[in-house]
Amino acid sequence: MTERKQLLVVLMVAALAACGGRGEPGPGNPPSTDVAAVADSLVLVAPGGFTVWLTEGRPATDLKGTPCLERTLEIRTDSARRKVPLLYTSTIPTLLDDTTMRAELSHDCLPSAAYRVSLRDGMPHRLPQ
Repeated sequence: MTERKQLLVVLMVAALAACGGRGEPGPGNPPSTDVAAVADSLVLVAPGGFTVWLTEGRPATDLKGTPCLERTLEIRTDSARRKVPLLYTSTIPTLLDDTTMRAELSHDCLPSAAYRVSLRDGMPHRLPQ
């Protein structure tokens, strides 16, 4: 066996040893949350051809240590996609009328404030509590 092949074998054995039994993470190495791998999800259909999607996300943890994924909202029509700025949510928005929806800002996996969001421009406006 050539020196190069020996080196490759040693590296492969070391890489496999770093993993747990059946490809599981080793002790003390929690599985990573691959936020990029989460598919967009249609969550609301509104009059006028508007659809609302959960898109990109960020991992979060509640006060008890339970993980969740807080996701952004995107409003789509046949001709446009508008991201709702600075609003990560862990709940499904609800339609208020033909042109607005209610979405809840999420912090540490819990709703923290409610917003009225225009389906036309995607701008959120905080609702009084």
